[in-house]
Amino acid sequence: MPHDAREMKFLATPEKGEVSALLIRPAGATHLLVLGHGASTTMRHATLQAIAEGLAEAGIATFRYNFPYAENGRGRDGQAACTATVRAAAAAAREQAPGLPVLAGGHSFGGRMTSIAASESPIEGLAGLVFFSFPLHPAGKPGTDRADHLASVALPMLFLSGSRDDLAALDLLRPACRALGDRATLHVLETADHGYKILKKSRPTDEDVFAEMARVVRGWANGLG
Repeated sequence: MPHDAREMKFLATPEKGEVSALLIRPAGATHLLVLGHGASTTMRHATLQAIAEGLAEAGIATFRYNFPYAENGRGRDGQAACTATVRAAAAAAREQAPGLPVLAGGHSFGGRMTSIAASESPIEGLAGLVFFSFPLHPAGKPGTDRADHLASVALPMLFLSGSRDDLAALDLLRPACRALGDRATLHVLETADHGYKILKKSRPTDEDVFAEMARVVRGWANGLG
């Protein structure tokens, strides 16, 4: 069912100014997940909306936000501005929902910027990172260079990746996660692509893919202690 989102703004960086955010906090929420959007989308994109709605049904609050370039409709910001925005979003989210354990991540680019920020220095108050379709490599250019920085992330990490994701070949993602040891948990969503479109006829379960992700996030988060 749809959940009401409370809109607000926070300062991304002094140079880039304020950006918009959306907070969904269901009754009895157990955790708060800070969500960054994909590279060419915004916090209002249908995929991020579906992720947030599914998490709300599972009792997890979300704080979606725009990167400055998405807020202003301009060319993509440099990495430093994006990682600074991740930190500012996490701080703003903690202020809006005090008392909840905080997780952070996002869909594709948003998750990657979060992990890069966490690899550079700890993000205050985070209990773990959640990656929805971590973009391990560009489409058609398999590789693992984008995972190198994950070795410097000290937090537990959950990867939710579709079996048909053309930006994260499973024969590369699986060993990349294994290399991270107990810090990494990989959950494969059968027949899902990078945007979580599924093949209904061949998918081995009738469970909605967004409900499946929310269920997995809830169980993983509850196990963090």
